[in-house]
Amino acid sequence: MINNFKKLWLFALTALMINSGCTPLGPNFEGFTKPPIPDKWKNEGVKNEKEIAKWWKTFDDPTLDTLIKKAYSQNLDLKSAGLRIIQSRAILGINEGYQFPQKQTLSGSSASVRSQDNSFATVSTNFDIGWELDFWGKYARNIESSQANLYLSIASYNDIMVSVIAEVARNYINYRTAQERIAYAKRNITIQERVTELTKVQFNAGNVSELDMQQSRSQLYNTRALLPSVELVKVKAKNAIALLLGINSIDLDSILSIKNSKSLDKLSKYIGQSRRDVLQIKQSNSDILNISIIPTAKFNPNYRIDANLITRRPDIKVAEYTVRSNNALIGASIAELYPSFSLFGNIGYNTNNSTGSWTPSSQAIGVSVGPAFSWNILQYGRIKNQIRLQDALFEESLVNYNQQILSAVREISDALNGYILGKEQQEENYKAVEATVRAFNISVVQYNDGLVGYERLLTTVENLTRTQDQYAQIKGNLATNVVLLYKALGGGWQMRRGKSYLSSKTAQKMKKRIDWGRYLDQNMTQLPKGM
Repeated sequence: MINNFKKLWLFALTALMINSGCTPLGPNFEGFTKPPIPDKWKNEGVKNEKEIAKWWKTFDDPTLDTLIKKAYSQNLDLKSAGLRIIQSRAILGINEGYQFPQKQTLSGSSASVRSQDNSFATVSTNFDIGWELDFWGKYARNIESSQANLYLSIASYNDIMVSVIAEVARNYINYRTAQERIAYAKRNITIQERVTELTKVQFNAGNVSELDMQQSRSQLYNTRALLPSVELVKVKAKNAIALLLGINSIDLDSILSIKNSKSLDKLSKYIGQSRRDVLQIKQSNSDILNISIIPTAKFNPNYRIDANLITRRPDIKVAEYTVRSNNALIGASIAELYPSFSLFGNIGYNTNNSTGSWTPSSQAIGVSVGPAFSWNILQYGRIKNQIRLQDALFEESLVNYNQQILSAVREISDALNGYILGKEQQEENYKAVEATVRAFNISVVQYNDGLVGYERLLTTVENLTRTQDQYAQIKGNLATNVVLLYKALGGGWQMRRGKSYLSSKTAQKMKKRIDWGRYLDQNMTQLPKGM
């Protein structure tokens, strides 16, 4: 008996040495060739990464800061992504377990049989062990793939965070842009109401026909009709923010309320003293466009792009770890071509005796141990095509990686040029507003004096409403392009460093349900610093 145990341990020790000493089949991942990034984008190192880590601070808007903080702690997509990391860790644990004996079964049975005058008792207890040696590295490659998938899930978490933060900022800007457009529309509605009163006075005095008065009213009603559509934009933006924060939109009212009175429209500052009792608009720079609701970023359009930021973008890391995972699975598929070697063992106690007559324990205990092998000798077509499939998947993931790089380059270029050209557009639009205000002041006096028809005044009023609405939209687009640029650079995920991807409340709930060991401890759910 003792000799049998010695043989068993000798086999196990030998198998462990063989198992750990074999080089896995298949290609090792050798990195990527030069990614398709423009040569003019220099590698500046981590300096620029610090600049984009909390990029929303460039807007200097406390409300935006609050929204992003709440989104990080409450967003449901982020919570789901955190749970997917837990799932990936569990899958890695499963695959790591295959390095050890895969079969460990303790079984037993007891039966009593009576036949005529004889009674028999059967007792059986067995411990079976089976260990397929990872001679060709099949399990090692699966572990390698699972490790890549774990890091992929972490990168996916980071990618979702980048998107969530950017979407909160973008919808917040849309909300404020709608507010500013509404403020300008209400200002122009007030002006048009006064112009309508002017045409009514002229009509009652017999100086103009009813056509002028009806055209003035039509213009007023059209401007009023603009408000509901812009209000809808504001409502949709608010609802989008609420969804990103995982709360009801009603709960956002107190957060989104404008607390700075300087941001509100002061119509009295805009309407100047009447010229010969005729409506006039102030023409100083501080009064023409004195509504400031949309957040403005302190942004340098000559921003130097750090090429390293692109390859560190979370979605690029997702593509990278997909390549690594698919590469490892090639080796796991190749290993199926070769025979598998196993060790098996059994220790059992088995008796089958008449009642009252028992076999001595030394004779009832049996031990068996030995090697085994299996080989899929008639499955080469299936296995080889599985290898070909996995190789094609690997090659496709390489193509997708380069595609992701090119998409990142495009997004950065679009956002940066969108800001630069938008700034030029804003400057020209501002000049247009100045000229339109001047034209309005002249035309309203001339119309009152009967020197021009209402069509001339109508045109200047329409231009005033349109150019100011365009100004607010351009201002909003500038802020949005800043958001899109920082998103394209992969900014924002850095804020999770040192924090857990699983809330303590969720962890406690899961621990009460089943035994999670140390998986859900706070120090175990912090994302790796190297990611």
